[in-house]
Amino acid sequence: MKIRSLVFLMLFPFLAIAQKEAYLFSYFIKNGEDGLHFAYSTDGLTWQALKGGTSFLQPLIGKDKLMRDPCIYQDKNGTFHMVWTSGWWDKIVGYASSKDLVNWSEQKVISVMEHEPTAKNSWAPEIAYDKKTNLFLIFWATTIPGRHTDVADSEKEKGLNHRMYYVTTPDFKTFSETKMYFNPEFSVIDATIFEKGKEYYMFLKNENPKPAEKNIRITKANSALGPFPTQVSAPITGDYWAEGPTAIEVGEYVYVYFDKYTQHKYGAVRSKDMKTWEDVSDQVKFPEGIRHGTAFKVSPSLLESLKKL
Repeated sequence: MKIRSLVFLMLFPFLAIAQKEAYLFSYFIKNGEDGLHFAYSTDGLTWQALKGGTSFLQPLIGKDKLMRDPCIYQDKNGTFHMVWTSGWWDKIVGYASSKDLVNWSEQKVISVMEHEPTAKNSWAPEIAYDKKTNLFLIFWATTIPGRHTDVADSEKEKGLNHRMYYVTTPDFKTFSETKMYFNPEFSVIDATIFEKGKEYYMFLKNENPKPAEKNIRITKANSALGPFPTQVSAPITGDYWAEGPTAIEVGEYVYVYFDKYTQHKYGAVRSKDMKTWEDVSDQVKFPEGIRHGTAFKVSPSLLESLKKL
């Protein structure tokens, strides 16, 4: 008995560490007018709302003053950087930063498409970091009529035909000029970057409306800056409409979560090898009303402090 107890005590620190993984999911509800929300998980499957499901930050910028599609990235110094969609037809994206996800900097406008007179929008901005250049990327979807290869649209789509654009920044204070990021032969939105090993995987939504695709696909490159091949994978999601992918590694799996927006619920697929994907939508549980957001790992201590709010 003493030997068993000694072995347990020796292993306990390692067991404790294994049980302390903490993950957050930033999201919005309704139309985004209520601002930033968080859910947490320790296993990647069950997600629970923090702060009783109330907002952590109210939106203050943009024509519509919305905070849709909040994407959060933590840099090597511990600062969390967030970008979001500020309105349906804005040519800007919103930006704020925080050390603790509770106290936020002044909300700022990043003018990404105001130089394009006919640009319709700036949707679902995301952040990635490129190790080769030590630069952050902010990328998003925009329609510029007549600029891209035509796709069959529908009355409901209002002629939208998106491609991905980006800027780079070393410090979220100065920004490069806007450039094309990903220009396939289909309308594309909701791209997100996941780094694994030496490769950067881009999960994206094929937005073609006629015939309707509305599914998540993959392409990959050896740099966050690309170039990413425009010949993408077959859909990794099933016979339902999916958007807003976000990826995170939990144990031996990479999970990709997405909004089943016509069904008003969240789904997920997972993979051990980034090639074969298992649909685990029936195994995940998210707060009611959750919309497009970002999953990311945090320290257990930060999660504990957030749970006390």
